[in-house]
Amino acid sequence: MSSSAEAPLRVALLGCGVVGASVARLLVENRDDLTARIGRPLDIVGIAIRRLGRDRSDVPVDPALFTTDADELVTRADIVIEVIGGIEPTRDLILRAMEHGASVVSANKALLAEDGPTLYAAAHEAGVDLYYEAAVAGAIPILRPIRESLAGDRITKVMGIVNGTTNFVLDKMDSTGAGFAETVEVAQSLGYAEADPTADVEGFDAAAKAAILASLAFHTRVSSSQVHREGIAEVTAADIAAAAEMGSVVKLLAICERVNSPAGEAVSVRVHPAMIPRTHPLGGVRDAFNAVFVESEAAGQLMFYGRGAGGDPTASAILGDLVAVARHRVEGGRGAGESAYADLPVLPMGAALTRYHISLDVADRPGVLAAVASAFAERGVSIETVRQQVVPRERDGRAESGANLVVVTHRAPEAALADTVDALGTIDTVREVVSVMRVEGD
Repeated sequence: MSSSAEAPLRVALLGCGVVGASVARLLVENRDDLTARIGRPLDIVGIAIRRLGRDRSDVPVDPALFTTDADELVTRADIVIEVIGGIEPTRDLILRAMEHGASVVSANKALLAEDGPTLYAAAHEAGVDLYYEAAVAGAIPILRPIRESLAGDRITKVMGIVNGTTNFVLDKMDSTGAGFAETVEVAQSLGYAEADPTADVEGFDAAAKAAILASLAFHTRVSSSQVHREGIAEVTAADIAAAAEMGSVVKLLAICERVNSPAGEAVSVRVHPAMIPRTHPLGGVRDAFNAVFVESEAAGQLMFYGRGAGGDPTASAILGDLVAVARHRVEGGRGAGESAYADLPVLPMGAALTRYHISLDVADRPGVLAAVASAFAERGVSIETVRQQVVPRERDGRAESGANLVVVTHRAPEAALADTVDALGTIDTVREVVSVMRVEGD
């Protein structure tokens, strides 16, 4: 009979969808290598699923391991891998696992962004690990470098493309000239977008990831409710074309910054589409790939790039965490816990500094530019460039001269920029504020 030092570590898997199935398969296929790396074998003692009876022949485990009793399963594991997602009953299952002495590896960005402190506190109380590399950017190792490799540095900014679905959609709009709706349909047909793509295209997924990134980077608790969020549903083919004219592309960006406010140092966290130069490292991220750009005082600029979703890529990140957690179980010790000592205030969106690209439909007559410039000056917003193009139009059956006026600003507070846009809409020579898009990456 094996001694406790040689006995397998018991692994419980919560969920067996695309990611869970990949995790189970890799655990079986790589068993010998994982044993050598950890010092003890890993045995799957159960896989919690919603209902029995479905054909799971693609998962190479004993069918008897499948169970619908997740509550019981987590009480007999050394390590619990959670890939079911959502808030409840997931939170209760994780807490129950920790109470029974199990370390947890999770891919649950929504739960971590909403209630990470509760999970951290439970892990600390139970003396177990909580790892979640797979919660942000799939296979890309980004959380551990921020939490551990850059622990001695001072991170000033994290900016990234952290949702593969939206990047695919925007990339195809850029390369084909197609509109938003038809490109989403293409993404759905290829499996890049869910039947209901709301979480992706409305920015909820990216906002949860931004909260996690900001919390780690700035040693401050940031929840998803504190992240300003805008999706890509309003991005038009005209916006994509306007970006191209500037040598830029439109990306959905998660932007986390350490900033100086009138009250002192603070944190700004936002998710929204923005124009970014094609020459910027994030500007060349194509298809459904993810990338995260980190700036710190000592290390300078760092780029992390790779596949941000999918069964095997996400399973790779999960198994990386699993090996780390298992080694701690074998050799003793624990990984890093929550670091929220800085406790910086999280600023509202109005205080964020950004730039605007504004397209206006204006009358082609003297004084228009002066009136527009005055609206910016009165609100302390400096103009970087102005481009005007005369565009013949027809109104009420008569030919009428008009112009398209494009203004790009310098960096200014979001509140001042938004107020300026509102004011532009009241100028009698401005027929329409055609589009507004933020500009990043300067």
